[in-house]
Amino acid sequence: QVRLVESGGGLVQPGGSLRLSCVASGIIFNVYTMGWYRQAPGKKRELVAVIGVGSTTNYADSVKGRFTISRDNAKNAVYLPMNSLSPEDTAVYYCNAASTVGSSVYWGQGTQVTVSS
Repeated sequence: QVRLVESGGGLVQPGGSLRLSCVASGIIFNVYTMGWYRQAPGKKRELVAVIGVGSTTNYADSVKGRFTISRDNAKNAVYLPMNSLSPEDTAVYYCNAASTVGSSVYWGQGTQVTVSS
């Protein structure tokens, strides 16, 4: 059974920081591209950041310089430290795993991030 379990969301004031974590089980983690997506109320789900099997990264323009994605293949984990948070970052954040050797794609259940004073 494949599971992606996110943690680290919460309520933070503008300018604050959070660190999201996602731990995967049931997959061969090191052949999966891992990503973070988010969905705000009334909006489509959008890519936040992605990290490939070789640790190449890509970010949405809106988070460049503030968010940093990383992975630890030994722990089957992907992380997203988020700094300088603004109310526009408020959303449910989802962990995503996409296989590089097939077509399998998996999603976590999501973790809420709320930026508000």
